[in-house]
This record gives sequence, C-alpha cells and structure tokens, in this order.
Amino acid sequence: MNTFGIFLTIAVFYLFSKLYEKKRAFYLNPVMLSIIAIASILHLTGISYETYMESAKILSFFLGPAVVSLAIPLYKQREIIKEYSKQIFAGIVFGGTLAILSAFYIAKLLGGSESVLLSIAPKSITTAIAIGVSEKIGGIPALTAVLVILTGIFGNAIGIEMLNAFKIKDRVARGLAMGVTSHGLGTARIILDDELSGAVSGLAMALNGVFTSLILPYLLKLLQ
Repeated sequence: MNTFGIFLTIAVFYLFSKLYEKKRAFYLNPVMLSIIAIASILHLTGISYETYMESAKILSFFLGPAVVSLAIPLYKQREIIKEYSKQIFAGIVFGGTLAILSAFYIAKLLGGSESVLLSIAPKSITTAIAIGVSEKIGGIPALTAVLVILTGIFGNAIGIEMLNAFKIKDRVARGLAMGVTSHGLGTARIILDDELSGAVSGLAMALNGVFTSLILPYLLKLLQ
C-alpha cells in the first residue's frame, strides 16, 4: 500500500493525457479527469484520502522543486520580461483587483454569506497563500482551498481555449492572464505551449500572490 498512491496517480494521469492527445477537447482535460477519477476510485474502494496521500507523499514533495523550476524559463526570458515590466506590473494590479472584485460581487449577488464572500475573495492566488489570507480576513480556509483548486482546474481546462477564442495572441499577455487568474495549474498548462508565456505566467502567479495578500484586507474594508 506504500506506493499505491504514486502508481494510481501516474497511471490515471497518463491514461487521460493520452486520451487528451487524441482529441484536444476541454472536457478531456487530464488534470480535471484525473482528480474526478481518483476521487471516485477512493470512494468506491473505501480507501481514505489520508491513506492515499500518505502513499503518494513523494509526489507532493516534488511539487516544491517543480514550482522552483519555473525560475529557469523566467531566467532565460529575463530580457523580454524586463522590456515588458511596466505592462506586467499593471496587468497584475488590474487583473488581481478584478479577480477579487468579480468573485466577491458574483457571490454576493447569488446570496453568499459573509464567510463565503471572505472565502472566495482570494480564490485566484496559489493555495498556500490563499489559505493564510482567508484565515486572516475571517474566511473559511478549507472552503478557500477548494475554490482555489477549482479555479486552477477551470483555468487549466479552458484558459488557453478562451484566450484563443478572444484572439489574444501576444505571448506576454497570454502568460499574464493565465498566471493571474489560474495560478499554478494555469501556468503548468501554458508553459507546455510556449516558454515565454509560461515564464510570465509563473512570475504573475508569484507577484499576484504577494499583491493580493497585501491589498485584500484593505480592499475588503471598502467593500464592506
């Protein structure tokens, strides 16, 4: 049982990746389908999530180095990123603020309680930061974690398709959009398509996490 989680995760993701390669449809996104499949397998077999995670912890360990490795394309594309530094900064400020306001007001229009509003506000930043921010502003960290993951899955599944549909071809703009809105999973998707876009996405993901954590408590005071 010690390696069950590793083999299950790799096998399921490999299967759906091959399926996605044959027909590149958003509903066949391998990340989304793998999560659904693994959750279903655990439910049907009665294996607890804790047991699964314990047997797959080596994969969680490699998540850290994988994120750090985003610095490699960032370094390689540093000259272009310097050239567009003002645009990237403006995009993070505008995009990060819009991500907060859109989530907050949509949830409010749908009748969300105050705790739900506070939990959904940081949904566009990476999980580790979002949980801490949610706890600080009075949200529900567990709910925030779920919303962050769903945001990442959604961005990974249809983010590039939406950029293509709106005919956004600029590589810096594409990376900026993915990094600000769908953090790590969005970055993982777009870096496979273009190294520059991936580098910008990784940078945007990190800077948006810092920006949101600093601005959100003060912005919520104005919204409330």
